[in-house]
Formats: sequence, C-alpha cells, structure tokens
Amino acid sequence: MSTTGSKVFGEFFKNKRISLGFTLRRFCEEHGLDAGNLSRMERGILPPPQKREKLEEYAGYLKIKEGSDEWYQFFDLARASAGKLPDEILNDAELVQKLPMVFRTMRGQKLSGEQLKELIEKIRKA
Repeated sequence: MSTTGSKVFGEFFKNKRISLGFTLRRFCEEHGLDAGNLSRMERGILPPPQKREKLEEYAGYLKIKEGSDEWYQFFDLARASAGKLPDEILNDAELVQKLPMVFRTMRGQKLSGEQLKELIEKIRKA
C-alpha cells in the first residue's frame, strides 16, 4: 500500500465531499458510514477500498457520474494507492506488453526511436 497514494485518494474524496456541502459527520450520518474510519481514509491513514462495489457505492454518495473523468480518476486513485493498475489496462494484453516502455519513460530513460513510435501509436489508440 502506498501511503502517498492513499493520501491523494483521501484528499480527492474529502474535497468532493466538501464541494457537496457535507461535514464529515453529516456525510457519515446520511450514508451510514463510520466517521472515524472515513476520517482516517481521508487523511491517508487507512487505504481506500479496492472492491469495485464499495468504490461504486462511495462514488454514488459523492455524486460522481459513472463514466465521467471524475469517475475514472476516483477508481484510478484507489487502485494506484494499492500499487495496482486499473483493470481496463490489465485486461489489455497488448498494452501490458508496452508498460515497460512507459515505466522507462517515466524514469527518464531513453527509448529507441521504434519504441517511442510504438508508445505514441498505442497512446493515440487509447
């Protein structure tokens, strides 16, 4: 589990809750949640849930529209906090084969011209 990732997810969750006009206590009372656990999750002390059903439930409470950019960001932050890739990526065998190029690029290592061309083409298709 990434503490930094959990903190980023928690901040996203908290900002969304506040933007809806909810205090922590009121949000928890309205949705039957434990305020202590939610507070720890928002502060990055507890990791976000990983089960899709629970994340969908939370997304519903936060009025995050399914399929929106916020929806994907919410799920991606939860997965990233656990050091995992989103299921859509893991289920794409061709994309998984290209991940080492992405990781090298992120680390600042040079790619060959062909590798860079392949990476750009794959990103454009996404």
